[in-house]
Amino acid sequence: MSTDPRPLTFAVPKGRILDEALPLMARAGVVPEAEFHDKKSRALSFACEAADMRIIRVRAFDVATFVAHGAAQAGIVGSDVVEEFAYSDLYAPVDLDIGHCRLSVAEPAGAAEQGGPVSHLRVASKYPNLTRTHFERLGIQAEVVKLNGAMELAPGLGLASRIVDLVSTGRTLKDNGLVETSIILPVSARLIVNRAALKTDERVAALVERFRALVTAQAAA
Repeated sequence: MSTDPRPLTFAVPKGRILDEALPLMARAGVVPEAEFHDKKSRALSFACEAADMRIIRVRAFDVATFVAHGAAQAGIVGSDVVEEFAYSDLYAPVDLDIGHCRLSVAEPAGAAEQGGPVSHLRVASKYPNLTRTHFERLGIQAEVVKLNGAMELAPGLGLASRIVDLVSTGRTLKDNGLVETSIILPVSARLIVNRAALKTDERVAALVERFRALVTAQAAA
């Protein structure tokens, strides 16, 4: 048992990953109280069935920040977020094999045929670091316009000529007249932990082992 009297804080993201993560979390012993599932609840912090644990539900990008700075000791988030921030104090020891999608570049259909090589692009994305790095590898300077949503509107309204965003089925791109032109990063959900907490709190190490065992068993099934 841990000698730390404080509850272990586990951060989860709002949105698409959470629905897939909840059954896995339950098998790992991370079970939130009933209020967590109440659509009307405005709470962000919840008790767990395990008395020494609580869950906070925040935006995906904030999951990484809470864990990296030690405000939460562990959490679940997409590998896109892990790669974008590249926090030195954040460790992602387990690929949970859920939340699969990809981080891709997209542009208006037919745009590739209309122009030649470019050295500078304006790109709309909420991933400025991954976007700039990707285009730098291609010898292109990318000016990133940071948006947190409605990325698909940017090319049609003249805000940017390309977008970099998460793609699952590609339906949203197609519905907005865009085509996927390249994949920057395949994405899946990861268990993340604070490096210092992993070394000092045995509950964190035990949590990592439970999730790792579950994923291994799931892959073998």
